[in-house]
Amino acid sequence: MKSGLIILLTILFSKGLYAQSGAANPDQPKWVMNQTVHDFGKIPQGKPVFVNFMAKNNATTPMRIDAVNASCGCTTPEWSNEPIEAGGSTTIKVGYNAATPGYFEKTITVVQAGGNNIVLTIKGEVWKTPEQPAPANQSVAFLKTLKPAKQK
Repeated sequence: MKSGLIILLTILFSKGLYAQSGAANPDQPKWVMNQTVHDFGKIPQGKPVFVNFMAKNNATTPMRIDAVNASCGCTTPEWSNEPIEAGGSTTIKVGYNAATPGYFEKTITVVQAGGNNIVLTIKGEVWKTPEQPAPANQSVAFLKTLKPAKQK
C-alpha cells in the first residue's frame, strides 16, 4: 500500500514539474500568420495585385515551409525554402492576375512537415475596364481657351 502511494505521489509530482518547465505545447501552432484572409477590395481588370503574408516560426527549432499550393493558376505564391530559425519570420508573397471580371475568392495552402497546414485566402472583386477611353470633357476644353483677366 505504501509503495503504491509513493508511486502515485511520484507520478503526480513529476507531472507538476513538467507542466511548469515551459516545455512546448504539441497543440500550439508551429507557424503563426499575421493574417489568413486578405481582401483586395475592388481592383481593375488586367492589373495584377500582390499581398505579403508574414509567417513566424513559433516552434523551438528551425523549420521550413515545404510547399505553398494555390487553388488555381491565376494565383501565384512565392516563398523561401530556407529554414527559419525559432522565433524568426518569413514572407509568403501571393499574386493574383485579375484577368477575369467579377468576384473572386482563392485559397493558398501552406504545407509544412508533420501536417498543421495553414490555409490562406485572398478575395476581392475585379471590375471590367472600359474598352475605350472616356470622352473628352467639353467644359474643361472650353475653360482652357479662356484668357486670364488682367489684374489691376
